[in-house]
Amino acid sequence: MDRLGIGFIGAGFAARFHLRGLVGVRNADVVAVYSRTEKSAKEFVSLAEDLGFKRPKIYTDLYEMLRDPSVKAVWITTPNDLRVEHVRAVAEEARQGKGNIVGVAIEKPLARNYREAREVVDLVERAGLLHGYLENQVFMPSFTRGKDVVWSYGARYSGRPYLARAAEEHSGPHSPWFWRPSSSGGGVLLDMACHSIEASRDMLIDPSKGKDSLKPKRILGKIGFLKWAKEKYAGEVKKRFGVDFQREPAEDYALVVITYEDDAGEILITEARTSWAFVGAGLRLTFEVLGPEYSLYISTHQPELFTFLSRNIKIPPSEAFVEKQNADQGLMPVIPDEAVTYGYQAEDRHIVESFLKRRTPYENLRDGLLVVELMMLAYLSAEKGHEVEYSRTLVEDYIPPVARKTSSNN
Repeated sequence: MDRLGIGFIGAGFAARFHLRGLVGVRNADVVAVYSRTEKSAKEFVSLAEDLGFKRPKIYTDLYEMLRDPSVKAVWITTPNDLRVEHVRAVAEEARQGKGNIVGVAIEKPLARNYREAREVVDLVERAGLLHGYLENQVFMPSFTRGKDVVWSYGARYSGRPYLARAAEEHSGPHSPWFWRPSSSGGGVLLDMACHSIEASRDMLIDPSKGKDSLKPKRILGKIGFLKWAKEKYAGEVKKRFGVDFQREPAEDYALVVITYEDDAGEILITEARTSWAFVGAGLRLTFEVLGPEYSLYISTHQPELFTFLSRNIKIPPSEAFVEKQNADQGLMPVIPDEAVTYGYQAEDRHIVESFLKRRTPYENLRDGLLVVELMMLAYLSAEKGHEVEYSRTLVEDYIPPVARKTSSNN
């Protein structure tokens, strides 16, 4: 196989970021898209053509797309509550030998809870498919270069890093289903802590030893309902998205502290902080690493490019400068190419190259499963009000409280 024809399952916000990420990736063609709504599919196709791709074919029947001989891999970017359903379809067609699909890449989080995530992994592996987990932050150029500096210099001449912090904050999700824990499975912990948990874990993994050298031992979780459940702001959610957030609230703040042990018996700690309650220029990502004689700091709000617009300029609300942009005046950080800065391009390139070489990508569904497991333990810790020991049996059938009353999984 010389080229990888990619079919998208889902045409929303995440799909469009990955579409931009695939620009310039050698031997990758976006050939098809399946969407539940014609409007989203047409917007996806229009963007694809604007970006220089040949016009992808639109499918309203998922099974028909999966049987398209030009589709060699699928990127699943649909809402969390549809994830298992769509993976079942992909696995069924693969097991029956229909179509030419060799690999599947799935957007974060892998699922709404451990039971669903476990099923996703089992379905894909039993079907004999290669699999990638779409966790973009560990592919951010600043992150990968920072990790190289930490391990090539700091750890080599001083000692391994022992503390990693990651944070992601913005003013709230783009789509209505994110605001419904019955659909999403949770609030900001499930939506964004998945990024910060995996990025901070990855930063502490010794590249010469691999991921198995780091074992989770204890998890502390704390969640808060700081802004959006209040009457004033819940009213904004109802007006913008038609969601009664006071009736079905989800956390808009989360802290997850994980204690790990490495293969030498050293204790290490990661901190993941996320919120939908941040008001600033827009999406903010930060990473910190501490070692014996060194430290590292990364912030997407400190780019090379800034712009200033005075109060005398009135422009329509947009996200022209930075994702989740909250202001259109004053001093603004400008992200020249978000697909590159946020790691989508490097991530998508790596998965395409891995599938073409018939190799399992660095970030795969096993990583996604572990992240869901850790998030469920964090929810359990927050519910109990104390730290919990790492144990899969604690969360095999666990549903976070914010989703429990309305979840179809209960």
